[in-house]
Amino acid sequence: MVTIPEYYEGKNVLITGATGFVGKVLLEKLLRSCPGVNAAYVMVRPKAGQSPHARISDMVNCKLFERLQEEQPGFAEKIIAVNSDLTQPELNLSKEDQSVLAENVNVVFHCAATVRFNEPLKDAMQLNVLATQKILALARRMKRLQIFIHISTAYANCDRELIEEVVYPPPVDYRRLIDSLDWMDEELVSLLTPKLIGERPNTYTYTKALAEYLVQQEAGDLNVAIIRPSIVGASWKEPFPGWIDNFNGPSGIFIAAGKGILRTMRAANDAVADLVPVDVVINMTLAAAWYSGSQTSNRPQNIPVYNCTTGGINPFHWGEVDAASSSSPSSSSPPLCCVNPSVTPRMMKTITRLHKSMMVMEYFTSHSWVWNTDNITMLMSQMSPEDKKVFNFDVRQLHWAEYMESYCMGTKKYVLNEELSGLPAARKHLNKLRNIRYSFNAILAVILWRVFVARSQMARNIWYFVVSLCFKFLSYFRASSTMR
Repeated sequence: MVTIPEYYEGKNVLITGATGFVGKVLLEKLLRSCPGVNAAYVMVRPKAGQSPHARISDMVNCKLFERLQEEQPGFAEKIIAVNSDLTQPELNLSKEDQSVLAENVNVVFHCAATVRFNEPLKDAMQLNVLATQKILALARRMKRLQIFIHISTAYANCDRELIEEVVYPPPVDYRRLIDSLDWMDEELVSLLTPKLIGERPNTYTYTKALAEYLVQQEAGDLNVAIIRPSIVGASWKEPFPGWIDNFNGPSGIFIAAGKGILRTMRAANDAVADLVPVDVVINMTLAAAWYSGSQTSNRPQNIPVYNCTTGGINPFHWGEVDAASSSSPSSSSPPLCCVNPSVTPRMMKTITRLHKSMMVMEYFTSHSWVWNTDNITMLMSQMSPEDKKVFNFDVRQLHWAEYMESYCMGTKKYVLNEELSGLPAARKHLNKLRNIRYSFNAILAVILWRVFVARSQMARNIWYFVVSLCFKFLSYFRASSTMR
């Protein structure tokens, strides 16, 4: 088989969701590590008065693309912004754009989705299910298409304890649900949502499960593969360690802990924190497209599914998060988590966003799953030694302590836009806050003891015994120090 960069040589690629977290990392990696790619079509809708072209121009000027800019100054010429809206009929594509895509595209990466866990069901269906249906319809018209990659989530089937690399049938017929939602008003849909999603925690996981089944049912003769990442976090190595640009998922938890806002978190200490770095997801995605796209004459009967997770291979637990996230405190930690009227509006907005992030994460911080990853092992075995280095997704090599430190640094630098030069002072400040809290708790315990417990003679005897024992120990250590 050809190498991965050789496979993408001269190819035209279509990416949906290219302005999202996963999509932009995919675009950067594709252009940087596969410099022979011919063109990258990216579907973008106008937003806040900006045209699709202007939005892409702004995006490629961010920190993420700096390395690519240095290595390939003319890379932006390969990016072609296509005016599109996934919620509109025919994706709101002009006839000309439809024709260009149908004639030229070789590889499709469908990354677009709403990742808001508490999205109203109608909206989640529109963005995660109906949009996928429209993209598939467009893909079936593409004359030179070799592979269609659908980005799903490992939690699409989180109502199961063991999740294998197969597409599971959903609890309802997605076609009937689509028809029903057409005539239901928002209030009725809201009332029915808990019954519909069943044991799944939110509309996101529910609609992603429906989308997977839709892909299986409506792909027709298309060559398709499904990637299921778990909790996508900051970059591990590429284009540099720790890049992150959002409050989603664990990022909100780490920011809150570093800010001093979060002192406790509802989680099972022994539950697996199935984080997966975004560059691992992207490397696996590009490799999966290469592998399936090269198998045009020997395609598998079933759609290959890749559980892109870390828990079964290199587990990290929520009980370990506290030590890791506290490695990067912010210089503006409020004392004892007290939020008072003097808090700036910007800080209040940040606190609100962090609180919402933590609330929606609770289900995932208190459960663990068993993932089958046989297809990941198979894919890795098909790669050349050089491809394994350039497109590394072997999470056995991931050192969690180092990764978590760079993750926390990344949230501070790229999400909060804070300078790392103030980190030593911030750590000292946070340690001071902790000491104050511990002292306060100790004093409070003593007061409570004296007021409520120490009224009996036995309690007083115990109290005096403990105090005298402490003095004896102190005297002993002083005497030992003097003798030395």
